[in-house]
Amino acid sequence: MRELKILVINNYGQFCHLIHRSVRDLDMDTKIVPNTTPIEEILDEEPDGLILSGGPTMERSGMCSEYLESIDKPVLGICLGHQLIAKTFGGEVGPGASGGYAAIKIEIVDEDELLKGLGPTMSVWASHADEVASLPEDFIQLARSDICEYEAMRHVERPIFGVQWHPEVAHTEKGEKLLENFLEICETY
Repeated sequence: MRELKILVINNYGQFCHLIHRSVRDLDMDTKIVPNTTPIEEILDEEPDGLILSGGPTMERSGMCSEYLESIDKPVLGICLGHQLIAKTFGGEVGPGASGGYAAIKIEIVDEDELLKGLGPTMSVWASHADEVASLPEDFIQLARSDICEYEAMRHVERPIFGVQWHPEVAHTEKGEKLLENFLEICETY
């Protein structure tokens, strides 16, 4: 695999630097950029893909919606990033029944190119203080759990993916494989 350039969009989540390190450890060129970076500056970086990090609130999500609408590159949204994708494309986000970080067993319902080799179930580390409550039009469900119907999703045409869980943390099974799968998507797009 050639060295790709992945921009990690910083939504002020506690694991943003860990996402960066996890991608760097896969021998990728990666850089953390503020979520207020103008679109032209993002494009000047010539990224092969974007990762929207987690974060505390939608109110601090900067220009993420504009990136999703304007930049034609593969995108992986993690936690808040997943929710931002849903909201940008017309889905609904609401409070989850379970709050803080915990181990969750997820069921993969569609083993697409992001989740290939991960199923049929796995244990992941996730927060469900907020979660995707309804899928946007043009998105399909990829994974679910007993506490959240939309643990993962993807756009039906564009390479835009969201996961509620954190693949970058050691508590998540096969998290590195998910990131490798995303990098393969970026390489072939």
